[in-house]
Amino acid sequence: MSRSESADGDTAAAVQAAIDAFARGEPVLIHDAADREGETDIVYPAGSVTPEAVARLRNDAGGLVCVALSDGVAEDLELPFMQDVLDHPTSADHELAYDERSSFSLTVNHRDTFTGITDDDRSLTITELAALAADPDPDGFGEAFRSPGHVHLLRAAPALLADREGHTELGVALAAAADQPPAVVVCEMLDDETGGALSPADARAYAADEGLHYVEGRAIVAALA
Repeated sequence: MSRSESADGDTAAAVQAAIDAFARGEPVLIHDAADREGETDIVYPAGSVTPEAVARLRNDAGGLVCVALSDGVAEDLELPFMQDVLDHPTSADHELAYDERSSFSLTVNHRDTFTGITDDDRSLTITELAALAADPDPDGFGEAFRSPGHVHLLRAAPALLADREGHTELGVALAAAADQPPAVVVCEMLDDETGGALSPADARAYAADEGLHYVEGRAIVAALA
């Protein structure tokens, strides 16, 4: 396969194709960087996540299903970084090999869910988070959601890609470019044989088989930072 948009996702055309897909409510595959996590995530606009989409994430990706929110929305909802509020010995000396800090915030379920973990329950929680991100309401957040829950929230850096180049920021930046609410679902793709991150080549092959768009994080940074 030649080094083209479909081959490595490292072009402006690949970024525009991903933006267009996101604007239609479709998922895209984003590889952050070989010298960072080195992972490809399936990324959805949160408002487009159906129970079938949750099933795809757990079956075809296999990582942790998270909702990334912009810093502005997180600030409005008074969402903390978990490492800042966790009072436990495990939160001490919290150093990451690939970044300065974790994006993790609270875990939540929508109050209309039962256990919170089923495809229907997680889809409800996620789509209601997208609606809230479009019109943040701190009082409504507490009324509609409960913690702890089964959907992990991530808080994006204030200046997005100018501050940090993780999947959290890559996804939220893509949502902004696609005129979607600042709430995206990210889930790491894992290799069933090795248990490690799915290789970019295999992620590209999956995208081609499924009719999805694959894009490199460096291309998004170049186009949108």
